[in-house]
Amino acid sequence: MTTPATVGGKAFLIAYGLFGCAGTILFFNLFLERIISLLAFIMRTCRERQLRRSGLLPATFRRGSALSDSWKPSVYHVLLILGLFAVLLSCCASAMYTSVEGWDYVDSLYFCFVTFSTIGFGDLVSSQHAAYRNQGLYRLGNFLFILLGVCCIYSLFNVISILIKQVLNWMLRKLSCRCCARCCPAPGAPLARRNAITPGSRLRRRLNALGGDPRALDSDAEGRRLSGELISMRDLTASNKVSLALLQKQLSETANGYPRSVCVNTRQNGFSGGVGALGIMNNRLAETSASR
Repeated sequence: MTTPATVGGKAFLIAYGLFGCAGTILFFNLFLERIISLLAFIMRTCRERQLRRSGLLPATFRRGSALSDSWKPSVYHVLLILGLFAVLLSCCASAMYTSVEGWDYVDSLYFCFVTFSTIGFGDLVSSQHAAYRNQGLYRLGNFLFILLGVCCIYSLFNVISILIKQVLNWMLRKLSCRCCARCCPAPGAPLARRNAITPGSRLRRRLNALGGDPRALDSDAEGRRLSGELISMRDLTASNKVSLALLQKQLSETANGYPRSVCVNTRQNGFSGGVGALGIMNNRLAETSASR
């Protein structure tokens, strides 16, 4: 295996690797965008043909209309197509490696996954013999299989990351249901004033935790409200912190020009958007995490 041995060669490798790896990631992202666009076009065409056969599509419908452009393929269909293509490509490449390198078929499948996913353990390496039968053709096939395999597995990993995001959003929604009763009051319950300091609230919470009767504090609370007795410094500090947080939120909404969503929606959509490959997948595929 060829590796740099001199200091100049190692320095050149570092400088070349910075731009080379960045360009390779850009190539993978462009390949992902093109393959998703191709799959979306094929699936949209098949869907329109099926709707025309069933009579659900109007006769005046055109392919370039807004309804057609707004449709996006499902993540699960793209995952199935990419998975089948990756399995087919790995099986064909394994047949070539088994006949040329003399490996077992299972070892060839293992080599394909390790190579296509860029793990690269190095326990199995192709093209290490001095000469091969039809060596030029074998090296060309090896190059094409590795290139297509890496692009396909990269796209498949990004689709799987979308599914992982959906599972995490589902788990966050389940966990956030516990605090819904605290954040959202009951329909018939009176709404409390924001940042209002209720006298005796800390003691009432302690009585609730200990199993006591918090209604015994109502008369004392009313007396403190009417007499204007000073509240504790701790309650006053907590109220100032809440007021400052609300003021910062209002300033942020005014600066950005739109109101920010509540905490529950933020938790649900915490993984939405994204950059790079994740942003491409969110833009090209139908987002199903909000409905599932």
